[in-house]
Amino acid sequence: MNLISIAIDGPAGAGKSTIAKRIAEIMNLLYIDTGAMYRAITLKLLNKNISFADKKMIEKILKNTKIQFINNCIFLDGINVNEEIRKPMINENVSKIAALPFVRERLVKLQRDIAKNNNVIMDGRDIGTRVLPDAKYKFFLTASINERAKRRFMELKEKGYDYSYDEIVKEITNRDKMDSERAFDPLKKAEDAILIDTTGKDIDEVINIILSKIRKIN
Repeated sequence: MNLISIAIDGPAGAGKSTIAKRIAEIMNLLYIDTGAMYRAITLKLLNKNISFADKKMIEKILKNTKIQFINNCIFLDGINVNEEIRKPMINENVSKIAALPFVRERLVKLQRDIAKNNNVIMDGRDIGTRVLPDAKYKFFLTASINERAKRRFMELKEKGYDYSYDEIVKEITNRDKMDSERAFDPLKKAEDAILIDTTGKDIDEVINIILSKIRKIN
């Protein structure tokens, strides 16, 4: 059985999740938001007031944590946390958890196991380079910091959060730095990934570009 694997990487606010979800619907694929998995772990640790420096406790928590994707929603220990993991507090802390090698090792194994048995589209920071290095279709989405900050600002505003544009620019800049400079599985474009700059493009434009590239690869 030849399973389909599509890898979509890129920095925060590049449009990865929105676009991957739509492509999953169009191509009837299982959508895996790997960033949501790190967010879910971050949420659990914050809720339990676990220090990010307490590696033994974090490892213990990981072993007793169940993460599932059902109908494009993420469930943490049987509870839908789709909305909770998008809160600003998670945005501010998720890169710290994602930088821990033993956390990445465990989640990467889970992500690979899912891909072994399903037609998938995954988005994240290291899908094409680490999680699915043999994926037939690889894309790296990017956009200017101003564009990404504008998208995040509008998203938070719609949800009722009172954050200034400058605060969001600073947060995204810091996340880019942490994600790109971490020692283990840093954010970077896979050599064979197709680069797409989404600055000034709407969702449908980017989706059409990706689907067109997939048809050409086939």
